[in-house]
Formats: sequence, C-alpha cells, structure tokens
Amino acid sequence: MTRLVTATKFALLSFRRNPAATFFTIIFPLLFLVLFGFIFGAEITDDGVKVSTFQVPGILALAIVSATFVNLAMNSVIRREAGQLKRLRGTPVQPLLWVAAQMLASFVIVAIMTVLVTVLGRLLFGVAFNAETLGVFIVTILLGSLAMSALGLAISAVIPNEDAAPAVTNAAVLPLYFVSDVFLITDSDSGGFLSRVGDVFPIKPLARALQPSYNPFLDGVEIPWGSWAVIAVWGVAGVALAAKFFRWVPQSDRG
Repeated sequence: MTRLVTATKFALLSFRRNPAATFFTIIFPLLFLVLFGFIFGAEITDDGVKVSTFQVPGILALAIVSATFVNLAMNSVIRREAGQLKRLRGTPVQPLLWVAAQMLASFVIVAIMTVLVTVLGRLLFGVAFNAETLGVFIVTILLGSLAMSALGLAISAVIPNEDAAPAVTNAAVLPLYFVSDVFLITDSDSGGFLSRVGDVFPIKPLARALQPSYNPFLDGVEIPWGSWAVIAVWGVAGVALAAKFFRWVPQSDRG
C-alpha cells in the first residue's frame, strides 16, 4: 500500500511537470465549458431547460476522457520512449503496481476536474447538481474512468513516439466529441448516422449517464444500465488490448 501511494504521488508530480498533459487534461475542458457555455448555454430547449444544463455533463465527460485516456496514453508513451518503463522492469516495482498508480493518479485528477466543472457550471451558468443522483453519478464516474484508462493504455501501443502522442490521442477522441453530446446536444431519436456512431463508442454513453445529475426536472433516479453496459464493454476491450499489446521498451529497442 505504501508503494502504491508513493508511486501515485510520483505520477501526479510527473503530470504537474508536463505542460502538454496539464493543458489537454485541465485547461482544455474548462476552455470548452466557458466557450460553448457562453455561446449556446443560454438557449432554451423544447422542454424549457437551458442548453448549459446538458453542456456541463458533456464537458465533464470530456474532462474524464482527458484525465484518463489522453493523459495515460501520452504519459505512457513519453516514459516508454525515455526508457523509464524499461528501467522500471528491472526494479522490484511490479508492473501492475505501476499501472495501478497511474490509474489512481488519473482518478485523483478526475475528482478535481469533476469539482471544477461542477462549480464553474454553477457559478457561470446556474447549473445545479442533483444530489439525489449521487450514487449513480459516482458509479458512472468510476466506470467511465476505469474504461477510458484501459483504452488509454491500449492505444499507447500504436503511438510511435512522444511527438506523435498528442496528435494521435486527440485525433482518436476529438471527432467523437462532436457526435457524443459533449458540445451540442442531439436528438437521440433522430436516427442519424452520426448519432448512431456516437452510440457505439463510450463517450456518448458516458455523457448521457452524467446528464441526469444536472437535470433540475428529474423525476426519480433512473439507473443508466444501457450506457453503463456500453462503457463496460469498451473497458473490457481496453483491458484485453492493453494486456496484449502494451509496450515497455522504446521503439528504437525493438527488433
């Protein structure tokens, strides 16, 4: 347990010293929250709810993806290509301990981003958190964080070097943001092609599962089993792919 705490502290320190990771993980989501909130947030939906009510959970989903998928993918590649992961294999530190520490550090960042997005949503756009949904909200955060962390470790295997890490990771998620109810809310019954694409990938189910926690007109707590199922399937796939393809040595050391 002591080793896990120490490794987690080191992971958080390394994150703080990485300007690219800090930008894409913390600044990037908050910029989008402010930008899209002021541009579209005051509009009223057909149900009489401000658009910002749906934008806040969407941006929170983006923040979770940034803190887990993007952050872990970039940091893993940077450390791999610097030879840190290779040297780690020659120490008493178990590989699973390192992975657990990276994921735990990501959860800490997710918790911080959850507070920041929720508080800013309240202060800037009047979007309140629905305390009745706290249990479902926590499960959604944990499930989404686990799944996206696994996928972040998995995608690091196809990133050739540290220079390509930001481009590859953001190329993988940016198109999905626009079809996943992150920036703009789509009609789930429209049946459009892009809407169906968003349903298949984990970001839209994550955003949809978070929406009730910011809905002031919620009548009862409904458990989002369908969204959780999609996220869980991607999480299992991420674990399987990461276990098989994750690389510990720099590209230059491979045959």
